[in-house]
Order: sequence, then C-alpha cells, then structure tokens
Amino acid sequence: MAVANLIAQIGIIVTGGAVRLTGSGLGCSEWPMCEPGSFTPVFHEATSIHPYIEFGNRTITGVLTVIAVALLWAVYRREPVASRPGGVKALAWVVLGGIALQAVIGGITVWVDLHPAIVGSHMLISLALVAVSAYLLVRLRSADGPARPLLAGPARVLPWLLATLAALMVALGTVVTGTGPHSGDEDAAFRYALDPLIVTRAHALSVWLFVAVAVAGAVLLLRRRTDPSLDGARRAWWWLLAVTLAEGVIGYTQYFTGLPEVLVGLHMLGAALVVTTATFACSGLYSRSESHAPAAAASAA
Repeated sequence: MAVANLIAQIGIIVTGGAVRLTGSGLGCSEWPMCEPGSFTPVFHEATSIHPYIEFGNRTITGVLTVIAVALLWAVYRREPVASRPGGVKALAWVVLGGIALQAVIGGITVWVDLHPAIVGSHMLISLALVAVSAYLLVRLRSADGPARPLLAGPARVLPWLLATLAALMVALGTVVTGTGPHSGDEDAAFRYALDPLIVTRAHALSVWLFVAVAVAGAVLLLRRRTDPSLDGARRAWWWLLAVTLAEGVIGYTQYFTGLPEVLVGLHMLGAALVVTTATFACSGLYSRSESHAPAAAASAA
C-alpha cells in the first residue's frame, strides 16, 4: 500500500499537469460540483474535452483517498507494522490529511481562476506529499531506534543542505511556471509580473547548486566505498544523479524548444522523481537500530 501510495502521488502530478497543459484548468467551472447543479460534466453541443480532462483528474483524487485510507488501516491493523511506534503511523495520517487539503486547494484554484500562486502551492504540496510518501517507505523498511547519522563532522550537513536546495529548486520552478505560457486556460491567462528570463536563470542557478551538492555527496560516498554501512546511500545517490541528469536535459531542452507541452509534462514528472530520489538519498545517510524500550519496560515490570 505504501508503494501504491507513492506511485499514485507521483501520478496525480502528471495528470494535474495534463489538465494545465491542455488548457483544461477551468473545464469544470465549479467546485465541488463540476457544473452548476451537476457533479459530473454535462454533455451538450458546445461541450469540449476540457471538462472531462478536469473531472478525470478530480476522480484520481478519489483513487488517492482510497489508497490512503487502506494504507492507514494497514498501519494500524496489519502486523508487524501495527506494533510499531506512532511516528510511522503519523506519516500515513499526513498523507490522508494532505490529500484532503489538496482537494480544497484544487477547489480554490477554480474559484480564483487559476491564480499562479495557488496553482504553484498546489504543485508544491503534491511534491511534499511525494517526499512524505517516500519517507514512509524508508521508515517501513528501517528499524525503530533513533536515527544515527552515518557521516561525521562537517559532512553531517550534507542531507540537510541537499534537502534545502531541493525545496528551493522546486519552489523556484513553480515561479518559472507562473511566468510561462501554460496558464491552464486561455481565458485565465494571469501570470506573475516578473521577467521570465530572470526567474528562469534563478531557477537554473538553484539547480546547479543542487547538482554541485549531489556530486559532492557522490564523491564523498565513493571515497568511503569500503564502508558497508553506506552501501544503501551509495545506491540511492547514483539514482539521484541519474534522475537529476535526465531532468536537467529535459529542462534545458524544453527551454530551447519553446516549452512544448509534452516536455513540460515530462519535466513535472521529473520533478516528482527528483524529490523521491532525494528523499531516499538523504535518508540513506542515517541508520536506525532496533529499539529495545518495550523489552526493557517488560523486564522492569
């Protein structure tokens, strides 16, 4: 269920991108109804494909909710997870709460005619849910003791620096999107009053800083290749570099080819995959041992 949740969280970013890139952002003119008096699109002679694309994305939210509820049931009812600490279960609650929040923000985007700040926040919360979902997988596969850093000295800042730059990079990415041509609807074309070239260069700078830290981390892990405790981190770091490279190629290609919709959609998918691999890479720099607190308490009793 945790794997299905992560895939679904990435998937809805792709379908949400399809809504915006096809100009279907206001395909449903109301929320939570699609049209006045109707929860679903109503077919008539003037109906276009846009209401069905937008409603289809709303339907995906229902799929995410079903998965999140099943995941929440599983972490409370299925062993051995049901006996694990509340912190693991809390992550499943964050996922379900985030989906509910996203449904409300999705409605607000319709009410404010796709204001880029609201649309951008919609994307950022989705990426945050991807990070939480990826971290939930990490926690399910690890022990329950306190997290212990595997790097010492100044190198301990590496995961925090990478995570901070990842957040800055995707945040600036939404600002670039908010100045670009794909508003989500040709009749709601309000964009940020910013120079697209300047914000694009700022985003590119944050990307190169992220790449520099990712490469530095890879070099550090390679130099410590005899340390078996870092084997998982090394594997995660290579995946991070590969996904980041692919995302960079897509990003520069879309820029120099006039932002074609297909490449923009692939770039959104790439952003979700970068966040996923960055979460795994940062988490790989910590280890957890089995917690013996319950046994100790039982002995004391």
